[in-house]
This record gives sequence, C-alpha cells and structure tokens, in this order.
Amino acid sequence: VQLQASGGGLVQAGGSLRLSCAASGDTLDYYAIGWFRQATGKEREGVSCITSSGGSTYYADSVKGRFNISKDNAKNTVYLQMNSLKPEDTAVYYCAADRVCIATILPEYDMDYWGKGTLVTVSS
Repeated sequence: VQLQASGGGLVQAGGSLRLSCAASGDTLDYYAIGWFRQATGKEREGVSCITSSGGSTYYADSVKGRFNISKDNAKNTVYLQMNSLKPEDTAVYYCAADRVCIATILPEYDMDYWGKGTLVTVSS
C-alpha cells in the first residue's frame, strides 16, 4: 500500500487543520492507520491510530480531546482533524499502515508502510 499525507500548513494557535492520508495500491479495509509526528530535534511520537475496522481509536495524551481520527473506506482515506492547535503541535506529520496500532503506542515497534510527511506549523 502507498500512502500520501496532505493538509499541513501554517496556522495560528487555537486554529484547526485537517490532515488526510490517501492510500493507493490496496484497500485500507485491511490496515490500521497511525499518525505520527516528529518535531525538530525530538523523537518521533505516535499521535493517533485507527484500527482496520474503524472500531477502535488511540490518542496520545498530548492530543486527547483536541484531535480526532476518522476513516472513509469509500475514499480509502484516513483523516486527522486537529483542533485547538498549540505551538508544541508543530512537527512533520506522517501517516503509516500496519495490521495493528501497536507501533503508535509502543515506540519500539514500527509500522510496515509509511507515507511522506506533511509539515504543520502552529504560530503563537
């Protein structure tokens, strides 16, 4: 499966952005999709994940209540709605696919497929 993340940009603190992760080459029916981010000089962080069925989701504590992940199987796309953005949300955001979400939660694991990142910059 190939993944393409988009939707990043520059936004003021308190604003919103919606990231998209469009898949091709296979159906997302079989994949969990995770969103990760990496800020300059920092380790990669698992942000959110949605299971292949869409029935379960995971959010890092740092984004709970502000971010929402959703899946549109008809469009083969996963979205990350980011609200109440903070300057500390500034990072390159990546989407990735695997059978399960474990890598989003435990950094010692990895996802099988990765897309190129999209930059999110939140100004104060």
